[in-house]
Amino acid sequence: MSTFSPNPAATSAQHPWMAVTAVGLATFSVVTTEMLPVGLLTPIAETLDTSTGTAGLMISLPALLAALFAPLVVIASGGIDRRKILCGLLGLLVVANIASALAPSMAWMLAARVLVGFCMGGIWAIAGGLACRLVPDHSVGLATSIIFGGVAAASVLGVPLGALIGDFAGWRWAFGGMALFCGLVLALHLAVIPGLPVAGSVTLRQFGEQLANRKLQVGLLLTLALVAGHFMVFTFVRPLLVSVSGFDTQWVGALLFAYGFAGIVGNFLAGVIAAQRTAQTLMAISSGLLLTPALFLIVGDSNLGGIVLLVWGLAYGGVSVGLMTWMMKAAPRAMEIATALYVGVFNVAIALGAWAGGLVLDEVGLTANLWMAGGFATLALLLSLLICLAEHRTEAAGRQIGSTMD
Repeated sequence: MSTFSPNPAATSAQHPWMAVTAVGLATFSVVTTEMLPVGLLTPIAETLDTSTGTAGLMISLPALLAALFAPLVVIASGGIDRRKILCGLLGLLVVANIASALAPSMAWMLAARVLVGFCMGGIWAIAGGLACRLVPDHSVGLATSIIFGGVAAASVLGVPLGALIGDFAGWRWAFGGMALFCGLVLALHLAVIPGLPVAGSVTLRQFGEQLANRKLQVGLLLTLALVAGHFMVFTFVRPLLVSVSGFDTQWVGALLFAYGFAGIVGNFLAGVIAAQRTAQTLMAISSGLLLTPALFLIVGDSNLGGIVLLVWGLAYGGVSVGLMTWMMKAAPRAMEIATALYVGVFNVAIALGAWAGGLVLDEVGLTANLWMAGGFATLALLLSLLICLAEHRTEAAGRQIGSTMD
């Protein structure tokens, strides 16, 4: 089987850590733009005269397109300087946010979200492998954490801040503010990101070879189960907190801030543990995401739903770093391909969860969403348990062989 090295020659950056920070802000920008409708779903649906379930397409549509574009960008961008791609995508993200802020109808809004999907797939596909090109080898781990930290920061600051702006000034101003921020990030990229030429490109055949990788298949299935189950409910977290738990709308932004900070804690906990005990970390995350809907079903009709939200943030905060650690171990010599596949399945799962959750919400109600999310988390828990048992047997067999040789 041929292999693909994801690490082209390192690039001499005049301000390497500023460059890394700029890439981290790019991931922050695209994830915040992706998730911005979550905290604004109800007012957008009311303004554009559509149902809350249909408004959930603002999450599922760009996610589905991002899943398509992530591997395509890796294949099609072959010899194009990565700096040019990143800057072009950030410029398009500015346009998408402006179009969202001006949307007179849901059709217009969804057209703008198509642009967001394109930017999501492209930025994630490019940003994931840049740390090794911007800093020395011994600093790659920290640089990667900063780049992917944009996701966690978006949960803490981006989405809740958008919800707060929406509550005080209207949802259109939230998208307008995001357009301005993306423009500033683009200016920073133009100032500090060096040229990022590439030495090679990926082929469809290499993607096919990695799709046959058993460990990678397991990681992709876990990604699908955990992320789809999460977004079946999280897409509609605003109506969940307001209609089910009985919070006033003015508390939604603050509660999402608390959720985000819990997610940061979960991200660092999972990052520390997953390096050595990846399967056990994924099992703990799955357990937390099973506990969350169960608690909402039991005590979620009271203000205790706010505490459940903290449990939820703690559990989901470790999903990205836990799954990405698994992918790195599953395909250490084909990281760019593994990242593209991971991003693709991750976004398919977002689309599936938001779409199915919207259908269930409109037809049955939020309680059914919670039951479905619990089912997906149960599947992930069983799969991660099987992984743990398999790894335990492998380790035991290794120790037995070692003792026999001694």
